[in-house]
Amino acid sequence: MSYTHKILLLGSGELGREFTISAKRLGCHVTACDSYAGAPAMQVADAFEEFSMLDGDALRAVIAQHAPDFVVPEVEAIRTEVLAELETEGVNIVPSARAAQLTMNRDAIRDVAAQELGLTTSRYKYAESLEEVRAGAEFTGLPCVIKPVMSSSGKGQSTVRSTEELEAAWDYARANMRGDRARVIVEQFVDFDYEITLLTVRTREGVIFCPPIGHRQERGDYQESWQPAAMSDAAIAAAQEMAAKVVDNLAGDGAGYGLFGVEFFVRGDEVIFSELSPRPHDTGMVTLISQNLSEFDLHARAILGLPIPAPIRARPAASAVILADRDSDTLSYGGLAEAMAGGADIRIFGKPTARPYRRMGVALAAAGTTDDARQTAADAAGKVRLIYD
Repeated sequence: MSYTHKILLLGSGELGREFTISAKRLGCHVTACDSYAGAPAMQVADAFEEFSMLDGDALRAVIAQHAPDFVVPEVEAIRTEVLAELETEGVNIVPSARAAQLTMNRDAIRDVAAQELGLTTSRYKYAESLEEVRAGAEFTGLPCVIKPVMSSSGKGQSTVRSTEELEAAWDYARANMRGDRARVIVEQFVDFDYEITLLTVRTREGVIFCPPIGHRQERGDYQESWQPAAMSDAAIAAAQEMAAKVVDNLAGDGAGYGLFGVEFFVRGDEVIFSELSPRPHDTGMVTLISQNLSEFDLHARAILGLPIPAPIRARPAASAVILADRDSDTLSYGGLAEAMAGGADIRIFGKPTARPYRRMGVALAAAGTTDDARQTAADAAGKVRLIYD
């Protein structure tokens, strides 16, 4: 069987699963990689590899073995210096090795945004010990947010409101770090009106934007998202200007094509840069129902150099996560019929094990307004039952 392109996917979670489906619809051969067997994207890919992507030798060997047209990172925990070396040897890293290296660590991307590009950010300090955490909190003031420079899905993040909480926040951040860097960012708590993800697509024809996505977090992890988020024209323009600057910077000397999830805090017309992922974003799962082309379709098209119709529009829609509440190696699902009876769609990720607060699925709903869609999605998510055997 012949394929249009060969893709090596580094990380095989629920976002990688949806990207794999989008890429395969365009004729690609996808090899999904992760550190555990049976990961969601592995279940729909053409082939898979099980290894730690923090093992540089194993990473280099797998890329050499498969000789992909594109190496597509889906997670941060990758030995990115190996990607940088391979890029100089002609391997196509999506969107670039520079993007993978900088966004793997919150300190690197924050320094680029604040110091190189002059984007508006919160006050922040880095810390590698409890003493430095205390000094950082004194600099930013309380309340402040403490989170690992390297983690995923908000793990290890705390909002600290008193000095007595600093030690517990430091311990929690260290316990949930990814990689081998015991470093946190202590940042000013921004009293924002709301926060958004601006999905930004860098294509061969230029940078285009999806309508903004509102989202709500708990424990630093997204619980629900909705699109389009209501924003003033001035705030949208400011967010788009900042997003374009940072994605162009991350492209480096290479092509740098693909979809980026750029997060902002918004207060009135003021927009404050928060974080960036050089790949589809978890809050963007709402685009599976809100847009004709999901964020995963857009990522695949941008990578492959295929046309993307502009402007990208979205109907009012929302997503709500389905969470596990315990550790389990065996589980099944119930209540799907009840959950879908109100018009919602349910996506089960197929993760082989559960743990407290792990995302196991998502409810999606469209309606006449985002408020109605949010209610429908939340009701549906609440009706899905995880059955632990």
